[in-house]
Amino acid sequence: MEELEFYKMSASGNDFILIDNRDGKVERLFEDIKGFVVSVCRRCHSVGADGVILIESSKQADFSWRFFNSDGTEAEMCGNGGRCAARYAYIKGITGQKMVFQTMAGLIKAKVEGQKVKLQLTKPEDLKLDYPIKLEDKEIFLSSVNTGVPHAVLLSDNVEHVPVHELGRVIRHHKVFGEKGTNVNFVEVIDRDHIKIRTYERGVEAETYACGTGAVATGVVLKEKGFINSPVSVITRGGEALKVYVDDEVYLEGSARIIFVGYLNMEALL
Repeated sequence: MEELEFYKMSASGNDFILIDNRDGKVERLFEDIKGFVVSVCRRCHSVGADGVILIESSKQADFSWRFFNSDGTEAEMCGNGGRCAARYAYIKGITGQKMVFQTMAGLIKAKVEGQKVKLQLTKPEDLKLDYPIKLEDKEIFLSSVNTGVPHAVLLSDNVEHVPVHELGRVIRHHKVFGEKGTNVNFVEVIDRDHIKIRTYERGVEAETYACGTGAVATGVVLKEKGFINSPVSVITRGGEALKVYVDDEVYLEGSARIIFVGYLNMEALL
């Protein structure tokens, strides 16, 4: 097999496989991109990751990306993945410390300073506050907003006691969010400068250690409700505190770490 170099990177506990695909190497090697993604993202059996990021050429920006969840679905945007992509592009010499890259959600600006990456997300859309949805045994109130991908936000007095997997899965597939569904964030306000968050992510179909667009979505909702200041520190399940800026523009700031660099062997796909 033609050598396929990849970087394994992590941002707030979200881990990704990044590949420089500006020469179209991945398509040459694998006709079934979805199958390739599912195979390499399997934990214990392959590299293991929450998703795969392909860095590609762009006529509109410094580069473009394709982002795949671990189930092979292609997503419009991912905040933590975006921070990894930005640092990867800088390390590989694809761009300088300041950059613009193209996503399905639009053009994203980023700035890399060491391990820290500050990402400007697209303008939030479709903000709806405090509306009811009916579940099988009860009615709950939630808010929602699109920060590149759709998110639902639910307030909790103690996020440690929330059944994130069970309740998150039900809300994620609720008919009110259409065929593609939504990500689901459970949030506890500690004070005006700190919040705790747990997220059920579609595509991964489980709780993840962090979700960048979810952190931003939660910041947008809570700022609109008057509960927080900007920037706000968002404490993720993985333990890292992300910084979210919600003003005229929205930013996500946090570290993006290189875990290892390697070459993929065909046995990883078996």
